[in-house]
Amino acid sequence: MIRVGAVNIDTSHPMGFGEVMEKGDRARYVGVYNDSFRDDKEVEGFLRRFGLEKRCDSLDELAEMCDIGFLHGCDWDDHLRCAAPFLKRGKPVFIDKPLVGNLRDLKKVEALAASGAVILGASSARYAYEVQEYLALPEEVRGRTVQVFGTAGVDEFNYGVHIAECIGGILGPGARTVQYLGRGQAGEKYAESYFVSYAGGQSAIFNTFTGVWQPFVITIMTTKTTYHFRIDSNRLYAALVEQICNYMEGKPHLLAPVEALTESIRVMLAAAASRAQGGAKVALTDLTEDGPCYDGRLFWRGYAAASGPMYAQ
Repeated sequence: MIRVGAVNIDTSHPMGFGEVMEKGDRARYVGVYNDSFRDDKEVEGFLRRFGLEKRCDSLDELAEMCDIGFLHGCDWDDHLRCAAPFLKRGKPVFIDKPLVGNLRDLKKVEALAASGAVILGASSARYAYEVQEYLALPEEVRGRTVQVFGTAGVDEFNYGVHIAECIGGILGPGARTVQYLGRGQAGEKYAESYFVSYAGGQSAIFNTFTGVWQPFVITIMTTKTTYHFRIDSNRLYAALVEQICNYMEGKPHLLAPVEALTESIRVMLAAAASRAQGGAKVALTDLTEDGPCYDGRLFWRGYAAASGPMYAQ
């Protein structure tokens, strides 16, 4: 049994992942450490709901008692602090999306991975069963992928990164430039579109939507035909947990390397930079640490203020 430690139960993901895990016998949450906005009543509710062994008083204590850490805090600027006790013990961490939100932290993640740290992540949409099924088709059947179009909606980055990761999972590495295409708006709700070019000649267009949840819808044009599907959100957590368990058990898995995860964040940073520059093409290699970034603490404050009780029982 894989022993999982939960760090900061900010979102609904710990509940969703826990429900997936309890349907099988491969993994379980065994401990939790929380220093975020969920109060003691909610943490105790999470403990009871999944039969955890204990609430830990420190990240170090949690890292000692588990095989892998699941970082669920919605302040992505705090992810590296939370990951450190696991990584220094040679234990893997799964970092829930978004991995990080700025170029400085991206470089730290890449340096950690280069030194041998195992960092897994980040979006369940990257591993959706629908994506797996498409990629499992032989190229001689489906054709070579030429362009991918994808949608996501709730907010620009915390949710929008799902579609960047999903497209990255389909096309693979090689994103070169991002260009902001424009905005459609109705009142305070708006959608924004971005064009991504790839080194191999492929391209992608992704839409984010702010103010309303929107489904993950993918259209893939190949050299032979067009594929179109809506990702079933009810199966997303299971698809991700399955791949993490496969990795932990030494089985074949589909988990992306760190450089693929960081490329998706670079795409989002380049998207923000292009918008700030009025739609100019921005190369991922031209990103700078003083360019546009996404403020994790600011998002955390807004999320905490808007979030009602989730785990109290």
